[in-house]
Amino acid sequence: MTEINPDKLEVAPGTVNEGIEGWVPELASDDDIRVALEKAFDYRGDVTVTLKNGTEVEGYIFDRVAGTSLTTSFVRLLPKTSNERLKVCYADISALAFTGRDTAAGKSFEAWIRKYWEKKAAGEGNLNLQPESLE
Repeated sequence: MTEINPDKLEVAPGTVNEGIEGWVPELASDDDIRVALEKAFDYRGDVTVTLKNGTEVEGYIFDRVAGTSLTTSFVRLLPKTSNERLKVCYADISALAFTGRDTAAGKSFEAWIRKYWEKKAAGEGNLNLQPESLE
């Protein structure tokens, strides 16, 4: 039987956790808005979007479309307080805050494997392949 070397397996490149939990980006230019909303899409927690009319919506951004201008670009989010799906135009956003806990921070596959082998080396029994709770 051939031993598998995980360092030689084909893997998709990961992303670096930027530690943006709690960040309130400055949205001074169109590029600032685009960059912040792209980061919000990659973020695995809730964000609070403030619209130019003063309405605040806290929720999870699950989709975005980057058009040629802010008026043709939008994000789609699941509000924390309802089951509806909102579509928000980039041009209508006045502020953005990364308010929710980043559920993916420190949860890489490598970290999980390291923890598994540490438990096994310590002699812990009943090791299983169940994910940790996000709560």
